[in-house]
Amino acid sequence: PDRRYRDQPPQIPLSTMAAQTAATETDLTGILLCAGNPLLDISAEVPMTVLEKYGVSPNSAILAEEQHQPLFKELVDDYAVKYIAGGATQNSCRVCQWMTGTPGATSYFGCIGDDAFGKQMTDEAAAIGMNVQYLVDPEQVTGTCAVLVDPTGERSLVTNLAAANHFKATHLADAAQASVIEKAKYYYMAGFFLTVSLESIETIGRHAVEQKKLVMMNLSAPFIVQFFWDQLNAAMPYVDIMFGNESEAEAFGEKMGWGTDIAVIAQGISALPKASGFRGRTVIITQGKDATIVAKDGEVMTFPVTVLPKEKLVDTNGAGDAFVGGFMSQLIKGEPLAKCVDAGHWASTVIIQESGCTYPAECTYA
Repeated sequence: PDRRYRDQPPQIPLSTMAAQTAATETDLTGILLCAGNPLLDISAEVPMTVLEKYGVSPNSAILAEEQHQPLFKELVDDYAVKYIAGGATQNSCRVCQWMTGTPGATSYFGCIGDDAFGKQMTDEAAAIGMNVQYLVDPEQVTGTCAVLVDPTGERSLVTNLAAANHFKATHLADAAQASVIEKAKYYYMAGFFLTVSLESIETIGRHAVEQKKLVMMNLSAPFIVQFFWDQLNAAMPYVDIMFGNESEAEAFGEKMGWGTDIAVIAQGISALPKASGFRGRTVIITQGKDATIVAKDGEVMTFPVTVLPKEKLVDTNGAGDAFVGGFMSQLIKGEPLAKCVDAGHWASTVIIQESGCTYPAECTYA
């Protein structure tokens, strides 16, 4: 593929790849809809022995199996835990809402149980102005995610989906949800949602194509590429912007036989077939402290990251989610690509200085 690097990326108006009219500050209400797996993060700082005991690799994300079930009780019993409204998509949505500052700019779909954890997430979302339209399943408990923060500050995730695994595409047809879908101009779903409701993703994707709206997705974790390949391929034609990190991109490259060069992989994903013929796919790969790579319209651009001093790092949980949230907060305002990436980098830097995917009361991004 053609690989033309630009160290000083041009100001490409993303409004040209979005809905027909870019949003302004005054009409952001309901502009972004996110759908995913709502989870209550149970976050704790743990020694490496806990990861070793449960066979969890550092800086990984996995679905809980039977051998992981005692982990959740062990965290609560033996460590100082924090309960934080989480789930990758919900994290991104929360960060976007915080940075946007317009009440109701963001909406969120997902399935929770009729329990205290579900109520906590509902209350937290409402407090920051998110319009949550949870499907409540009284027969399931709200999903949880064990966030293991090791002594190096890296985080490893073990997810017990529970209620989150029971989202039904029929929820989208309810009048309240249908109106949210209709009003939104942008849609975001992490790849984790592929394990739950491909039908929902395809329903939203078809609507977006018909109405010339914009769909974003995230590769989310190597296991999505490795074990949910068919679902990912089914959703890919609808995706206008694909996010991921270097390990997820490498898993994709391995699957496709493209090698390990992130720029080549990003361009390859960008060139995969699309359901709409009116815009190309933009692929954005973050690499921690290394430059973010963006593939768009046959070009590869690099965006350097300002590295945070090591002593300021608290934990990396939510860094990738925050990048997406920051990026979307500018995208929905019609800002150019470089501004969107800058906001993503800024949001990530804020979040890794906090415990979990949390942030200060006031957003100072300008």
